[in-house]
Amino acid sequence: MVQAYILIQTDVGRATAVAETVSALDGVIQAEDVTGPYDVIVRAQADTVDELGRMVVARIQRVDGITRTLTCPVVHL
Repeated sequence: MVQAYILIQTDVGRATAVAETVSALDGVIQAEDVTGPYDVIVRAQADTVDELGRMVVARIQRVDGITRTLTCPVVHL
């Protein structure tokens, strides 16, 4: 199982709607509105890194109002 934090920038005023939409997607554990350089932070999981990448590109980045994402995989050192 691979987990990652996905940092999302949105159009102005769209953070809440984006967080609600993304939180309903399969593989998303949590989606929260935040302040700072990013508007929404998502914790997601998938079986493989490739599946995680497909989730971000094919599902999350297609959500209306998202302008940019940054995926940060969780590592266990």
